[in-house]
Amino acid sequence: MNKIVFAIAATLATFASGLIHAQEAKPDNEVSFNLAGVSDYRYRGISQTRLQPALQGGADYVNNPTGLYAGAWASTIKWTKDAGGSGDVEVDLYAGKRGQVTDDIGYDVGVLAYVYADNGLKNVAGFADANTQEIYGQLSYGPAYIKYSHAVSNLFGIVNSKNSGYLDLGANIDLANGWTGNLHAGHQKVKNNDASSYTDWKVGVTRDFGVVTGALAVIGTNAGKVAYASPVNGKFMGKTALVLTVSKVF
Repeated sequence: MNKIVFAIAATLATFASGLIHAQEAKPDNEVSFNLAGVSDYRYRGISQTRLQPALQGGADYVNNPTGLYAGAWASTIKWTKDAGGSGDVEVDLYAGKRGQVTDDIGYDVGVLAYVYADNGLKNVAGFADANTQEIYGQLSYGPAYIKYSHAVSNLFGIVNSKNSGYLDLGANIDLANGWTGNLHAGHQKVKNNDASSYTDWKVGVTRDFGVVTGALAVIGTNAGKVAYASPVNGKFMGKTALVLTVSKVF
């Protein structure tokens, strides 16, 4: 699951809900928690779990008067160990500010650190340290958004890849009866490594069933089958596949 797109969808849904219930005052400070199970953890279209399921969860804080927010999110992974390093958990730490440019246009800017504790990839030939830091900016208009993320470190263990960038376009469209359509297209440009650059896409639906929220999406890429093959079994980690997510926010 592309976690950054899922977070954006939740943000847009919260914004839309706020318009409907504008008369209900929000508390100055809000804390929420989330848990999820996914059939395959896809990030920017690439499987982080060797096409296998993952468990995920996180916590978020927002100060509503200012739009400042911070959070942490974690997922089980397989790729750092598969690449010859160690570790089986990714932890994301992020902070930023969101608000309105005009009544119709929203913004979101922030920083995000992907932490792979003791991943050891810098000691593996052909790899850099997996820990990655990005800055990002997003503009939204109604259900649509455009977002750019810029790596200020090497990107996910790729040597000499600082200043790589990811452009993300998408929309989360109300389909009525509780269903939301999720559309996404993105392009990962890897600095100094054209073989690792690629485009990814997603078409899916999400629905809140009350007890849990379910999401089903077809996700694919045009990534290089050699660059993104599993070192363990040679399978292509960017193959087109159906991904199921079951989540709960509380």
